Amino acid sequence: MEQETLRNLESQAREVRKYTIDTIAHLGVGHIGGACSVVEILTLLYFHEMRVRPADPHWRERDKLVLSKGHAGPALYSTLALKGFFPMDWLQTLNQGGTNLPSHCDRNKTPGIDMTTGSLGQGLSAACGLALANRIDRIDSSYIYAIIGDGETDEGQNWEAAMFAAHNKLSKLIAFTDYNKLQLDGTTEQILDLGDLEGKWRTFGWFVLRCDGHDIGALAAAIVSAKAQSGLPGAMPSMIIMDTIKGKGADFAEGLLTNHNMNVDRATADKAIAALYGEK
Repeated sequence: MEQETLRNLESQAREVRKYTIDTIAHLGVGHIGGACSVVEILTLLYFHEMRVRPADPHWRERDKLVLSKGHAGPALYSTLALKGFFPMDWLQTLNQGGTNLPSHCDRNKTPGIDMTTGSLGQGLSAACGLALANRIDRIDSSYIYAIIGDGETDEGQNWEAAMFAAHNKLSKLIAFTDYNKLQLDGTTEQILDLGDLEGKWRTFGWFVLRCDGHDIGALAAAIVSAKAQSGLPGAMPSMIIMDTIKGKGADFAEGLLTNHNMNVDRATADKAIAALYGEK
């Protein structure tokens, strides 16, 4: 990736994170931790990788994203608004009466949302279905992306989906694990240790890569590798394991065990946003 492109994407990610924090602060409470840990991958996908048309969100041949950890919706909403899928002032209506931006992603309410999610553990199965449907419909140019949480990886349905995708050689499916090592009630190691996560996915027949989930250049390189193997004989679905920090960039929440869903007041948010831009 060219340095100018990388710098532009990093700047765009800063904007996405700013609006994510601001949106949650306007409501006063929200899933700040899991939203901020996926900002870089959402920015990279929507502003560089994915074939989408904001003016035509149901374009048949678009790439699609399933944000299985649907409680990270505020980050995706900020991304979609900045991309032009809907007006920016919608962000101020998060999870309020009559909103088009519910707490968890809902494809029936929000332009640009490809799958209703938030019942954790189910999104990867939906992504498998979308990838298989594209094959049946001979939409060969499109990719299906999915982002799952490390906490929801405890769910058995993910591993059924993993077997299904490998068995059907869904090579146009590229998934990401947001490996921030924290979940609602504790660390992933304490709740249900995931062990050798890379080894697990390889054993299930996936092409596996791992990188810093806040390094846009590294993420971009991983996607390039995943797409390159998707066209080879015997190609597999891809899993990119992203090492992330829960609450990244929200200095009041970064890395805290209690940041899954927390109160955020305006003064705290303004201070955190100023810090993103090197201001005091």
